[in-house]
Amino acid sequence: MNTDKTNLENNRANRLVNEKSPYLQQHAYNPVDWNPWDHEAIARSIAENKPILLSIGYSACHWCHVMEKESFEDRQTAEIMNRYFVNIKVDREERPDLDTIYMAAVSSITGRGGWPLNVFLSPGLKPFFGGTYFPPEDRFGMMSWKSILIRIAELWKDPAGRANIQNTAEDLTQRLQSYLSKPGRAFDELPEPTRNLLESAKGHYAELFDEKNGGFGPAPKFPSPVIQNFLLAYEEGKNTKEHEKTLKMAVSTLVAMAGGGIYDQLGGGFHRYATDAKWHVPHFEKMLYDNAQLMTNYSEAFVRTGQELFRKVAMETGDYLIRDMRDSRGGFYSAEDADSMEVDPLSGSHGHSEKKEGAFYVWQQSEFEGILGEGTLCSEALAYYFGVKPHGNIENDPNKEFIMKNILYKAHSIDDVSKQFGVPFDQASVLITESKEKLFTERNKRNRPGLDDKIITSWNGLAISALSRAFKVFQEAKYLHAARDASEFIWKNLYDSDSKKLFRRWRQGEKKVFGLCEDHAFLVQGLLDLFEADSDEKWLHRALELAETQVLHFYDSENGGFFMTGDDHDPHLIIRIKEENDNVLPGANSVSAMNLLRLGKIFNQKDFIDMAGKTINLFRSKMKEFPGSMPQMLVALQMFEREK
Repeated sequence: MNTDKTNLENNRANRLVNEKSPYLQQHAYNPVDWNPWDHEAIARSIAENKPILLSIGYSACHWCHVMEKESFEDRQTAEIMNRYFVNIKVDREERPDLDTIYMAAVSSITGRGGWPLNVFLSPGLKPFFGGTYFPPEDRFGMMSWKSILIRIAELWKDPAGRANIQNTAEDLTQRLQSYLSKPGRAFDELPEPTRNLLESAKGHYAELFDEKNGGFGPAPKFPSPVIQNFLLAYEEGKNTKEHEKTLKMAVSTLVAMAGGGIYDQLGGGFHRYATDAKWHVPHFEKMLYDNAQLMTNYSEAFVRTGQELFRKVAMETGDYLIRDMRDSRGGFYSAEDADSMEVDPLSGSHGHSEKKEGAFYVWQQSEFEGILGEGTLCSEALAYYFGVKPHGNIENDPNKEFIMKNILYKAHSIDDVSKQFGVPFDQASVLITESKEKLFTERNKRNRPGLDDKIITSWNGLAISALSRAFKVFQEAKYLHAARDASEFIWKNLYDSDSKKLFRRWRQGEKKVFGLCEDHAFLVQGLLDLFEADSDEKWLHRALELAETQVLHFYDSENGGFFMTGDDHDPHLIIRIKEENDNVLPGANSVSAMNLLRLGKIFNQKDFIDMAGKTINLFRSKMKEFPGSMPQMLVALQMFEREK
């Protein structure tokens, strides 16, 4: 039977139908003959001498959905892909190791990265060309996806062209291996003094800091929890004006985000990032890892400042996680999509046959009036508070996605509402609170965004940390209960105590993918934070067991530091990476160093403290050369200096 022809004519499922990943399931009925990343697909590429088209994305990715609709659901495009390539789909959240390798390749080729990530590999899995989103037709100076497919197929068919491709693949792979697997600095170098590293990083962030709007750098703006961690933990020159300036960068950024559209003003929790400098227009997906880290940021900011806003946002974010992102068995889901079905506010029917970005979250002014009463104080006061306008409140909407729509943000304070409408402050506060509750109730009747309900070990570790730390600050028992339940879920469903194997992903009863370094590191951190919250030594001993396993399989005893993958991981990886940066997630090396310091102190294990020091020292030259690259490692460095 010709599988390609069958898929095209009868729209039958491809091999992704047997996968549990929601992202892979989204592509299971594409006419493209998709394969998961496995030995069978890789062997077929070698046997048939076909290049691999590796496409990487995730379920909440807006542009992944766009390219699927435009190209991967198109039968003519699928026929080209099936004829000339072995097509493999990967969920980047399940396999960040693959994503890191091939994202570095595409960034090297094009100078930029993003998702969907589409990269062409030789049968030996070596990359030679790639990019992110490609349009279905030539436009904006970009070649169409079909044109690229045909051009690469022609080159591969031609002996000279294939030789050039293979040479390119060899050269690029060698450069990637040199860059991604380098051991770090030589240990006979004179280490840069800690104070210099801290001051350089602080200066770097001060240069990027947006004094007017908060945040670091121009739009698009990301929350950057690891930067807030560093600024909130900064100890050099404590109680000086310079120290106050450092704290102010974190505090003003957290205030600005809490007032922007990036924060869900009705339901709590943060969207992925803002497309503008003012934090007003978000990309609407919500990720567990962002919200867990930001809950920690706001809890710590409350400790540092006592500002009520920080308590409110931390708790609303925690409530969002427990309400909307928790499995009934205790684990936390991965993400909510940016897109959902739009409903006509007047008729209540579907206004469009397709999903639209932010449809669940945006409002027309007529909806306010329909819910709160036209011309009433409630309607007018809340519209004033949230900056709602008759023709919409998005100033820059080049793609015309939000015509007549409003993204809620704190345009005015409750004090402003009190003065504007001539009502006492307490009455204005109650009015806003009750009106928000009515809107939230009505919003819940809408079609919710898609939910990626897979449970990722590392991200759950961040959630356990956030909930445990919040309990210590706010003494809300629900946070401690949720942290305990998540910890028990992971231990029961994603850890094999006999083999001491930690797995990365669970969904629908299946655990899959050996745990990466970050899975071990973030879960150890969560268990240590939970131990500090409730003093149950069970969590402490589980943390020690995991840390010992991590050291055994991931630690580089010769050079220091931890590899991203264990010594018994996927044999098809072309590079064994040692991550060097703190990005949207803190680097596994940074968190591991802090874990080892904590465990070393608790159990009086000098070897743990020595490994932490060796790991930190490995990255001193990196922190010197690129001062903003490892803010979480700088937190670890300060901890190490205290513990010496």
